[in-house]
Amino acid sequence: MDDTETGKKPRTAPPETRRRQLIDATVSSISKHGISGTTLTAVTREAGLSLGLVNFHFKSKEALLSETLKFLAEEHRTLWLAALTRPDLGPADKLRALIDAQFHPRICNRKKLSVWFAFFGEARHRKSYRAITSEIDMERQEVCAELCRQIIGEGGYPGLSGEGVALTLEGLFDGLWLNILMYPAKFSREAAHGQVLSYLALAFPGHFG
Repeated sequence: MDDTETGKKPRTAPPETRRRQLIDATVSSISKHGISGTTLTAVTREAGLSLGLVNFHFKSKEALLSETLKFLAEEHRTLWLAALTRPDLGPADKLRALIDAQFHPRICNRKKLSVWFAFFGEARHRKSYRAITSEIDMERQEVCAELCRQIIGEGGYPGLSGEGVALTLEGLFDGLWLNILMYPAKFSREAAHGQVLSYLALAFPGHFG
């Protein structure tokens, strides 16, 4: 009986393919069982791989969790960073692209949101979350603030600061992500995206009105 018949993945695959399979399986497991309910055995079962393979690529559950969080953070960063290098985009279009990335279906789906909030919610993993993602979070917030400063400079919007608008956006992102996760019948990704743009239309009517 071959691996196809047993439902397991083929025995030979590049190491990066295996790591990605295990990370994807970890995301699925956390979304179903939480961090405490996610074990190496549960991950291998989800991935259709052997326990030996997960032990080969990740020496412990903590290492697997850390790499999963790093993957999600870098996936998000790569998406919003792509627009910043485009010389044809002005600051408003770049800010819009950053918001698009925040609510992109590859990023903003209930499976991955479950993982983010699992790390937010469990005290013993909050420290590792900060250690892994704080640099990326601060980079995004500073980029956002700088884009807002440029928009304010272009539009002459009185009473606003780039930092203030950027912090408000961060609060909106987190709150809307939580609503999408907790109340999917009432809050959708598309509606959340629209709410953020509505806020920007009030803050920067000449650019987003």
